[in-house]
Amino acid sequence: MTDHPPWLSASELRIGLGCMRMSTDDDRDEELALETIAAGAAEGITVFDTAHAYGRGETELGHNERLLASALRRCGTQDNARVVTKGGMTRAGNAWIPDGRASVILADCEASLAALDGLAIDLYLIHAPDSRTPWRTSVRALARLLDEGMVRHVGIANINRRQLDEALELADITAIQIALSVFDDTALRGGLVERSAEREIAVIAHSPLGGPRRAGSVGRHQVLIDIAAARGATPAEVALAWLLELSPTIVAIPGARRPDTARSAARAAKLGLGAGDRAALAPAFNTSHRARLDRRTPGLQDDADVVLVMGIPGAGKSRVAEEYVARDYLRLNRDERGGSLRDLADVLDAQLASGIRRIVLDNTYLTRAARSYLIDAARRHRAATRCVWLDTPLAQAQVNLVERLLERFGSLPTPEELRGLARREPGILVPTSQMRAFRELEPPSLDEGFAGVEDVRFARTPPPGPVRTGVFVAAAALDRPGWKHAQERHDPSVPHLVFDWIPDGTVDALGTGVANLSAQVSGPVESALCPHAAGPPRCWCRPPLPGLPLAFARTHGIAPSRSILVGTSPAHRTLATTLGAQYIPV
Repeated sequence: MTDHPPWLSASELRIGLGCMRMSTDDDRDEELALETIAAGAAEGITVFDTAHAYGRGETELGHNERLLASALRRCGTQDNARVVTKGGMTRAGNAWIPDGRASVILADCEASLAALDGLAIDLYLIHAPDSRTPWRTSVRALARLLDEGMVRHVGIANINRRQLDEALELADITAIQIALSVFDDTALRGGLVERSAEREIAVIAHSPLGGPRRAGSVGRHQVLIDIAAARGATPAEVALAWLLELSPTIVAIPGARRPDTARSAARAAKLGLGAGDRAALAPAFNTSHRARLDRRTPGLQDDADVVLVMGIPGAGKSRVAEEYVARDYLRLNRDERGGSLRDLADVLDAQLASGIRRIVLDNTYLTRAARSYLIDAARRHRAATRCVWLDTPLAQAQVNLVERLLERFGSLPTPEELRGLARREPGILVPTSQMRAFRELEPPSLDEGFAGVEDVRFARTPPPGPVRTGVFVAAAALDRPGWKHAQERHDPSVPHLVFDWIPDGTVDALGTGVANLSAQVSGPVESALCPHAAGPPRCWCRPPLPGLPLAFARTHGIAPSRSILVGTSPAHRTLATTLGAQYIPV
């Protein structure tokens, strides 16, 4: 590996200029922005970062790209500059909303080329993953830009290691862009910098001084102040130089709005730190490279065992942790102790220091970065860390969360009640929070430093002994001519539920369907309706979420997995699969 990422030539600085605030700030000064870009170019900076979305809201798309193109032409450096721009981000008012649809990425790239007015796009990035669009769809669209010669290189921004690995299967990724600074080592702990070094991918560090809210803290950090004084530099320059020394793949892009700031950034690229400087900085910012840890590593204590039980909310972590507690393990759980996951790593450190050698932690631990603090704490005490990963499908975790709600409260809460419960009750979530956790999940791997990873696949325990069955009927099925034939295929004496989702509706809307079904069966017939609005689900009762059938099943002692669901749509089929019920289409 050279001291530069292959994307840059050996003569180029590994410092670029972040241009966003030249367009987004309320007090922007366009003439000063032009002078700032020119000052950076005069000092040897060749990397200039922009995006089509950089401007004051949706009416100024492309503002920053036009400003950058004008500045580079005015100072005569347009032929040597590397323009880095991004697409796949919309602006609704002043909001920033990822949009990873293939058509949007193509349209954004075309709009960027128009805004740059003839300047080539050296590197084009997906601005951020879009949770509504499959990641692979977005990356394939990115690869198409490269294949069609619209851009020279492509990359991705604001991603985790799992998303990087998936993208590498589909596109020739030249660079990633992530937050990395003396205040934020998530990309290091999450393995992004390491993976990028393995693949010789450039790591473009945005907010390398902590972003606008934290940049002022750099000048007040005593270690940075002391080294800066000894080196004839500024604390910010020392912080940037430290960042570049973490890996030769890193290219930092501090934001600049004044010429002096751009010149200072360029000086940081040429500032060499000594061994003593590095030794002082490593503990101050807690980002020294962690040694790999496994059972073959000499010096581990055989009697020490730290078990990390992880999975999405509703995966069943508490049950597994209780099994370890029965074997005399100390349990550390955030719901019981409060605080953050990082705080829990400090508790683990203290417990190991006190002599306790068998500890189980059951929390979500969705990311490599979140897990790294525990592995580090255990390693300081020569304790191995094992991971038990509850690989529970999202749909089954949803069933578990609904069952938890029904067990605690006896019924399904309204969206307003659910939001309040989620704020104050451990283990209670709104559906969108659980879905977000599922999207953020990074499966555990031995290369994080685990002594072992046990992948526990979910299997729902069947109810013991004789069980009661039921029938769940989607209201739409009762409008189809074949519903009576479908009804003849099951026991008419069991409880029946007619269910539907009608925004702002009432259960009275199901009266006709209930009456028609009651005339055909001998068992009880009830109705349940979700009246809540469209959009991201705020309740657990909107099909295909399982709330309505599970509440009915609990009331009547029904086993959903032994029951039947009669429906008309893919959503109904999905709900039947979630419940484990037999699906009968009409």
